[in-house]
Amino acid sequence: RIVPAVMCGGVGSRLWPMSRALYPKQLLPLTSERTMLQETIGRVTDSTRFTAPILICNDDHRFLIAAQIQEMEGVSHGGILLEPAGRNTAPAVALAALHAMKNDPDAILLVLAADHQIRKTDAFLDAVDAAAKATRAGHLVTFGIQPDGPNTGYGYIKVGAQEITASVRDVAQFFEKPDEVTARKFLAEGGYRWNSGMFLFSAQRYLEELERYAPDILEACRAAMAAAREDLDFIRPDEAAFLACRSESIDYAVMEKSDRAAVLPCDLGWSDIGSWEQLWRVGDKDAQGNVTKGDVLLDDVRNSYVHSEDKLVAVIGIEDIVVVSTADAVFVAPKDRAQDVKAIVDRLHKEGREEQNTHVRVYRPWGFYEGIHLGDRHQVKHISVNPGSVLSLQKHFHRAEHWVVVRGTAIVTRNDEELMVTENESVYLPLGCIHRLKNPGKVPLSIIEVQTGSYLGEDDIVRLEDVYNRAESP
Repeated sequence: RIVPAVMCGGVGSRLWPMSRALYPKQLLPLTSERTMLQETIGRVTDSTRFTAPILICNDDHRFLIAAQIQEMEGVSHGGILLEPAGRNTAPAVALAALHAMKNDPDAILLVLAADHQIRKTDAFLDAVDAAAKATRAGHLVTFGIQPDGPNTGYGYIKVGAQEITASVRDVAQFFEKPDEVTARKFLAEGGYRWNSGMFLFSAQRYLEELERYAPDILEACRAAMAAAREDLDFIRPDEAAFLACRSESIDYAVMEKSDRAAVLPCDLGWSDIGSWEQLWRVGDKDAQGNVTKGDVLLDDVRNSYVHSEDKLVAVIGIEDIVVVSTADAVFVAPKDRAQDVKAIVDRLHKEGREEQNTHVRVYRPWGFYEGIHLGDRHQVKHISVNPGSVLSLQKHFHRAEHWVVVRGTAIVTRNDEELMVTENESVYLPLGCIHRLKNPGKVPLSIIEVQTGSYLGEDDIVRLEDVYNRAESP
């Protein structure tokens, strides 16, 4: 069977304010009721074709990704690899290949991105089956998408004349993202495909080609995996070894150099969901060409994308506009300039503002919290704890807390006491006391937390015990 390797990295800054560094686009339900990650995994659940997927992500997203897999009925994973730092796709795929070969030296790897949309699932599975025939002959196959326009946001592949199998051809040449004139030239000439960033190959063959063309990357990845350690559901490659690896894409490191590179031309209803304009293109439009999400009212609006996360958004008399409203930010731009939102994200980062990093609702492995009010020396939060989950045993140096249970039952540790607190009851936690919150019930536990003190930052936490093996506040 084929081993899916799902790349889950990236922050999706061109989809701000929905996508944030600590809760990026691949974890959001942008094209359906399921998240982009869940849609990706859902395409490779046929156990006659695929093993459980390997996922490659960073440390900040590990619990979110594990939780989203747990939400999918009958789905498990074949390992969650935590990159100590982003080093692009060539090293990430090498980690996955090395891990896959521990269980099966003959493993075939299907490399997927967690943020792609594929509308034609049956065509995708047929394409995987067709590519597998060329893979068994030792080729590294990339999936070349039939262009539907002169898109300048994708790389292009010129399909070669040599037929490797009935469906797979050799690669004549890879091209970087072209300007519009060049893209139109490619479409007029024919024989060009978009580079989807999806691959199928033998794990062993990929490592052989990596050793041939980028041996330093393979050496670093082998050292990182040799010294890897397990942490709950996660596999942590050695940090020092991996940080010594240079950053390189799989295209640059291997595919553009290898004489084993091949392309399968296909039409999968594929989109790389990388911008608000792209979401408008793939969305369901009304009679005026608008795509709307959430509580939205439109009057005399055309060809626009309007998304509201939590409040009524009313728009009148505009055309070709993107409007996105979240609990703490509103973004408005002409549709053809919406990808310039990355400049706003860069400014937010330089100014140290949290809006580029987190949402009002912040997820933790035990549930989430969200800010309700922040004032002088006090703030109010809503905290939701999943059934059976428990927060760390902790204390604070600068704040006291008052908890009011509004739903469910809480077991509260307060110094040497253990208290059961039910709906409409409260408990006070004075500054410096050792405390813990647990949900022993079958429904989510909701509490209102009132903090008072001289400093209310999330980094004012000293963890004494933690079932999630966290050292700092995340």
